[in-house]
Amino acid sequence: MNALQQELDVRRDDLSDPRIEAFMQEHLQDMYAVSPPESVHALDMDQLRQPDIAFWSAWLPGADGDMLVGTGALKQLDANHAELKSMRTSARHRGRGIARQLLSHLLETARARGFSRVSLETGPQAFFEPARRLYFQHGFVECGPFAGYGPDPYSFFMTRTL
Repeated sequence: MNALQQELDVRRDDLSDPRIEAFMQEHLQDMYAVSPPESVHALDMDQLRQPDIAFWSAWLPGADGDMLVGTGALKQLDANHAELKSMRTSARHRGRGIARQLLSHLLETARARGFSRVSLETGPQAFFEPARRLYFQHGFVECGPFAGYGPDPYSFFMTRTL
């Protein structure tokens, strides 16, 4: 276990901290910068607060208090199937294993909650290549649209069984 793994605090989050809202606003801005509006499936704060969504934040301790470095959510699609949403690592902290730890936490949580499958939608653009690589490394495979998504040249769908 490296020092980052020991320090990272992954918390179930109620989305009340204003730092979360700013972090998620940056996420939405990035998504709209690389995809046309009709192909952006990132959730805003009101959508993230829906009862079928559980949200986690990842924090590193700092001299001025904890620093938000990542987020992720699980959306319940049905009793056996969840969708991974809002996966993001702060630009400053990318490449340090935060997304890997957060994804592992979310997959373990999904399994503990009785889900047998987790799916996600990401983009095919180069911007999303690190995310796709991470998902493939964690056992996800490409699949077709699910849960109301339709075919979209700006969407790349993935799934895995637990």
